[in-house]
Amino acid sequence: MLLKVKFLNLFAGRPVAIMHSRTAKKLAVYVNERVRIKKKGNNDIVAIVDIATGILHEDEIALSGEIIQELGLRENDVVEISAAPKPKSVEYINEKLNDKKLSYEKILSIMEDIVDNSLTEAEIAYFVSGVHINGMDIEETVDLTRAMVKTGKILGIRCSVDKHSIGGVPGNRTTPIIVSICCSTGLIMPKTSSRAITSAAGTADVIECLAEVEFSIEKIKSIIKKTNGCLVWGGALGLAPADDKIIQVERLLSIDSDAQLLASILAKKMAVNASHILIDIPFGENAKVTKQGAIELAKKFKKIARKLKLNVETVLTDGKEPIGNGIGPVLEAKDVISILKNDKNRPLDLEKKSIMLAGKILEMAGKAKKGRGEKLALEILNSGKAYQKFRQIIEAQNGSLKNLDKKLKLARLSRDIPAAKAGTVIEINNKAISAVARAAGCPAEKQAGVYLNVHNGYNVKKGQPLMRIYAETEEKIDFALEALKNLNPIKIQ
Repeated sequence: MLLKVKFLNLFAGRPVAIMHSRTAKKLAVYVNERVRIKKKGNNDIVAIVDIATGILHEDEIALSGEIIQELGLRENDVVEISAAPKPKSVEYINEKLNDKKLSYEKILSIMEDIVDNSLTEAEIAYFVSGVHINGMDIEETVDLTRAMVKTGKILGIRCSVDKHSIGGVPGNRTTPIIVSICCSTGLIMPKTSSRAITSAAGTADVIECLAEVEFSIEKIKSIIKKTNGCLVWGGALGLAPADDKIIQVERLLSIDSDAQLLASILAKKMAVNASHILIDIPFGENAKVTKQGAIELAKKFKKIARKLKLNVETVLTDGKEPIGNGIGPVLEAKDVISILKNDKNRPLDLEKKSIMLAGKILEMAGKAKKGRGEKLALEILNSGKAYQKFRQIIEAQNGSLKNLDKKLKLARLSRDIPAAKAGTVIEINNKAISAVARAAGCPAEKQAGVYLNVHNGYNVKKGQPLMRIYAETEEKIDFALEALKNLNPIKIQ
C-alpha cells in the first residue's frame, strides 16, 4: 500500500507509524503491531502501529521523527507500507517465559531486535518478566552480557579503572568524589553513569546541575585527554543500548532481576574497556539485597567476570539507611561539593565511604600498596587536588563551579518535618525516603528533594526537625506530605 507522509513533528523515542483506522483495517494491522516502511531507493524500517482518526486521511500516514530522519523523508513523500511479521525473537521470549534456557544466538537475537526497535514495549516486558520469574544461570548471564556489548558501541580507549554501585541507597553519591580522587593520580576513569531509575537522582542528574552530561564519543575522548576522566550520561552514547531500553521497562514494572543487573553493569564496563572494576554492593533491611543476598551476588559477579576475563573486585557496604544528607539532584550536588571543599558541615558518612572505595581502586590499580589506599585517597582529598580535578572535569564538560549559590538554588517552597515524640532514630527506610523525594518532584525538578537532619542512632527531642522537604509548588509539597504520612520513613523508639 502506498501512502503520503504527513508531518506531525512527533518524536516518540522509537519508530512509530500513525495511520487512519480504515487504512489499518485494510492492512489487517492493529495497535502495537508492526508495519514495514520503505521509500524507493532507501532501506526499509519497521515501526510500531498507532491508530488515529480526525487528523489523517486514509491515504496519509504520520511517522515519528526517528523514521523521517532515518529514511530522509519530506512531507508528502510517498512510502510503501506493508504488514511486518513478528520477529523470531518473540518465540525465544516465550521460551524464557516457559523457563527454558536460552542459547547465545537466541539472546543475541532478542538484544538485536530490542536495539532495532523491532520489539514492542509489551514484548520487552515479557522478556524482563521471564528473566525475573525464571532467572538465568551463569552461562545465560554471560551470554546476555556479551550480547548487550555486541549490539552497542565501544568507547574506544583503554581506561584504567571503573566503579559501579548496584544502587538502592538514597544519597549514595560517591562517584564524583571517587573519580576526582582517582583521576588526580593519573588514572583514566571515564565514568558513564545513569539517570534515576527508581531513586530521586542518578549521578548524571546530579552532575547536570553543574555541567553538560550528554556528549558524542569523540567529545568524551577529548574531555578524557584533558582531564583523565569524565562524568557523563551513558544513555546518550549507545554503549549497550539494549540495556538502556530494558531498564526503561524495568522502571515501569519495578523489576530489577539479578541476571539483568549483573549483565547491565558488566556490559557497560566492557564497553568502556575498563581494566580494573570495583562493584559496590550495599546490603541491609532497606537495601536492594540482604547481607546473604549481597554475598551471593558478589560470587556471581566474580564467576561471570572470570568467564569474561574481567578484573572485578566487590565490596559489601552498609545500605540500611541513606548516605549523606541530601536526596535529590541539587541537594546531592551540594553534599559532593561540601566534601571536595572540606566544609565543616559536610556529610562524614558519605566522605568516609568515598575514601574507602577510592582507596580500594587505588590499590587495585597499583597506585597504593595494599592497606594504604585510604590514606592516599584522604591525602588527595584534604590537599584540594580532588576539588581541582572535579573543577577541571566540570569545565571540560562546558560547566562551571562559579556562582554555585545560583546554580544550586533549592526549590522555592520548603517544609520542616518535626519529630512526633522524643527518642532514638532506629530506622530510615530507603525506599520510603526516595518515594517522598520523588513525590516532591525529583528527579525532573532538580531543586526539589529531601534534606535529612538525622541518621540512625540520633537522639531527638519532640518537635525537633527530622527532615526538610523542598518542592516548587504547594501541590508537590502536599504530594510529599501524603507520601510521608502513608510511608512513615523515619521510625523513633
